[in-house]
Amino acid sequence: MKSMEEMIRAAQQAAETIQKQMTETQGKLDAIEVEGIAGGGLVKIRCSAKGRVIGVSLDDSLMSPSEKGIAEDLIAAAYNDARAKADAVAGEEMARMQQGMGLPPGFKLPGM
Repeated sequence: MKSMEEMIRAAQQAAETIQKQMTETQGKLDAIEVEGIAGGGLVKIRCSAKGRVIGVSLDDSLMSPSEKGIAEDLIAAAYNDARAKADAVAGEEMARMQQGMGLPPGFKLPGM
């Protein structure tokens, strides 16, 4: 039978392992790129799976001053498209990490 001290030490080691895996997964998410598209390809935004905007691309046809409002709306739509894709990828990566640790699907780790 394990002593209380051994059980506490084992729990601390497990917590450290989980924290390390969470940090590694967060790093992976920032390296994964997704692209949001709006206006049939007139506006594109590249984001990391963590939601960091990497780049914006506007078609030259949108550069007319009279089209400014349209361009701004399309940028917002493209970002929202990218954000939705990033959320989906992030969810898949976190589920994979939790599965690898033997945690049940949907288990909420602190800080996630």
